[in-house]
Amino acid sequence: ANLAGLNAIGQSTLLLFFCLGSHALLGAIDDWQGIKGIRGRGEGMSARMKSIFQLIFATLIALVLYYGPPQWDYVGVPGVKDFYQIGFWIIPVTVFVIVGMSNAVNLTDGIDSLAGSVTSIAFACYGLIAFLQNQIYLVAFCFTLVGAILAFLWYNAHPAQLFMGDTGSLALGATLGLVAIMTGQWLLLPIVGFVLLAETLSVMIQVSYFKLTKRLYGEGRRVFRMTPIHHHFELLGWSEMQVKERFWLISVLSGMLGVALALL
Repeated sequence: ANLAGLNAIGQSTLLLFFCLGSHALLGAIDDWQGIKGIRGRGEGMSARMKSIFQLIFATLIALVLYYGPPQWDYVGVPGVKDFYQIGFWIIPVTVFVIVGMSNAVNLTDGIDSLAGSVTSIAFACYGLIAFLQNQIYLVAFCFTLVGAILAFLWYNAHPAQLFMGDTGSLALGATLGLVAIMTGQWLLLPIVGFVLLAETLSVMIQVSYFKLTKRLYGEGRRVFRMTPIHHHFELLGWSEMQVKERFWLISVLSGMLGVALALL
């Protein structure tokens, strides 16, 4: 197929669908085990087993990016027009970004429509960045996902009739990470996905501080009232709608900043 004079279907699109499908399958197995209570009531796949499969999928994707034509091993630096080739280092970077983003979206999925809205904004922003690069197939993929997420959000709005679960969160997070890698603008991911970063860092800070203070003082202490951080704001008195709306606004602003930096 051809769109705007450019090839719209190719190996890169297949890789995106592999990333989406493999992580959706992993999440579906986790959700199914949780529903069936195979490991106990409400418990899905073990964190260790899930992490192993995430690493396997991410490594396979990274190897295809590096060794398969065309070779994606570039990074764009905000404010610098040129892209820089980083060679073999794209493999560990890709694994880190894909695994990190899949877990970040999973952590964000704690309030109705929050993860869906944040990821749809991020995909739209990277779709614009891909458009500026004339990666038409990537543009089509990103905005197709945006449309699918918006359709899901119609039923995920509070009170939710449908839930994303690990099936959606792992798939969307991993695919967002891959899209960022394929645009070469993965350094902008902490900005475009600022809310996702904040959710993840809040958990890491909370766990690390709790363990450190337990070792030093004999009892664990907390930085936040509860993590991920959207629960912290709920306990401060924000309503669920206030948390969602303010996080959406932050996502829009950070996404606009990310696109603007990509233009420099």
